[in-house]
Amino acid sequence: MNSARQAIEKTSTLIERGREHLAGRDVDEVQMEVYDLALSTAEFHAARASLDYADYPAPSDEASFKRSLANLFSAGALAAVLGRLQSRPSAFGLHPEHFDGGPRRFIDEHLKPSNIAAIGETIRRRQGRPPVDHLGDEKSLIRDTFRQFAEDKVVPLAEDIHRGDRMVPEAIIDGLRKLGCFGLSVPLRYGGLKPDDHEDSLGMVVVTEELSRGSLGAAGSLITRPEIMARAVLDGGTDAQKARWLPGIAAGEPLVAISVTEPGTGSDVATVALRASPTDVDGKPAWALNGGKTWCTFAGKAGAILVLARTEPEASPPHRGLSLFVVEKTSSDGQAFAVDSPLGGRLTGRAIPTIGYRGMHSFELFFDDFVVPADALVGEAGGRGRGFYYTMSGFAGGRLQTAARACGLMRAAFDRALEYAEQRLVFDRPVADYPLTLQKLARMAATITACRHFSYAVARTMDAGDDQLEASLVKLIACKAAEWITREAMQIHGGMGYAEETDVSRYFVDARVLSIFEGTEETLALKVVGKSLIG
Repeated sequence: MNSARQAIEKTSTLIERGREHLAGRDVDEVQMEVYDLALSTAEFHAARASLDYADYPAPSDEASFKRSLANLFSAGALAAVLGRLQSRPSAFGLHPEHFDGGPRRFIDEHLKPSNIAAIGETIRRRQGRPPVDHLGDEKSLIRDTFRQFAEDKVVPLAEDIHRGDRMVPEAIIDGLRKLGCFGLSVPLRYGGLKPDDHEDSLGMVVVTEELSRGSLGAAGSLITRPEIMARAVLDGGTDAQKARWLPGIAAGEPLVAISVTEPGTGSDVATVALRASPTDVDGKPAWALNGGKTWCTFAGKAGAILVLARTEPEASPPHRGLSLFVVEKTSSDGQAFAVDSPLGGRLTGRAIPTIGYRGMHSFELFFDDFVVPADALVGEAGGRGRGFYYTMSGFAGGRLQTAARACGLMRAAFDRALEYAEQRLVFDRPVADYPLTLQKLARMAATITACRHFSYAVARTMDAGDDQLEASLVKLIACKAAEWITREAMQIHGGMGYAEETDVSRYFVDARVLSIFEGTEETLALKVVGKSLIG
């Protein structure tokens, strides 16, 4: 792997030169350059994670397969990075002499058509079986358990949920309750499955991947909201609030939703405008919520919604005026609901029709003088103005989870594509026999493997308490990859891929949401990754 490492390091030097050239600039003045730099950084980190994974000892056949996939992905990633940088080098402070032949020789060797086709043939011989994952016995058992659940309980219902735009049925929710799925981010001392003394993001990633392989909307996203809410309560809640809310989150009673986005704010969380004003009811302090929210997934079914609201309208900077509230409500399976607070006011919700990601419904909400008690404020008096920070701590885990969701969805699409390519005859030959199909399958497998092991590496890094920037990097690349891989899976199916009766058409429309929620691709690239790189 020496040539791969050398090519990676040479390309890293070019990225660093570009970063130094842009350092100190206002991100908004160099958005196109920063976007390219952020995406290149994500691809570089994914390539390095892929090579690290390939270096892990394995039996000879597995080791050879791992190396071939890692080299193929790395060559493709480096070609994309060099293409961006070389297309307008002056924008990154680069000159022709900076681009020597080192990375290009590695790229040319591993992107040779014969090399890619050979990897495709290996994939066929293995019947699509991925290389060894090195997760260990505990995580492998978790994977097997949730894979079986997805196959038995989720897959048979997934198409009907999607095509009928139905709510996730109790059969799936109850099954996940029994498996303790909602308690993966809740410490054992509060009735969850997370160890009391350390994080287990890797376990969360494995579970999310397998459930998303069954269905993104009907299973893969069910545990994201409990994680974000649990982290917010753990970070900011009082002891009484932790004891009150965390056991319920862990048990899936109530189910929960997160309400941050507003019609006029999108990913700009700091400008949230929904007002929470101090009031009193029968002499007791309370808060009245007024305003609208949007894209609140699972708001109808949820019995509790974590709501980000503005309590300090004059705060500067604005994000210091935000606080979090736990709004309790009755659960509803419908696509519209209305809830009257016992303390006064009303909350209404309406589901937003979407092309994919169906099963949980995303709602527009309107709070009309909806009154909640004082202890609904996370942290109570000590939590005023801290909501932005509590929200962001949960979003890092949500972004990593979204990368895992992308990996599960990609794997499902790949499996269906390979199965169809082996069965479908075109000009008296299976589609899988053709070199172009082999190339598609090889590059799909290499990308899935790289994204998967990048997500595992980021999970381990987060569990060690290190910088959480890589959660944004892995989301950035995995979600873009999911759009491409589901598109290729549909293309391999030809006309049948466009039919709603085939799973790949659902995977394709589901994948499109991944680069939008949990931080849009542009916001992550510019405001999170970009600011970190050049700020």
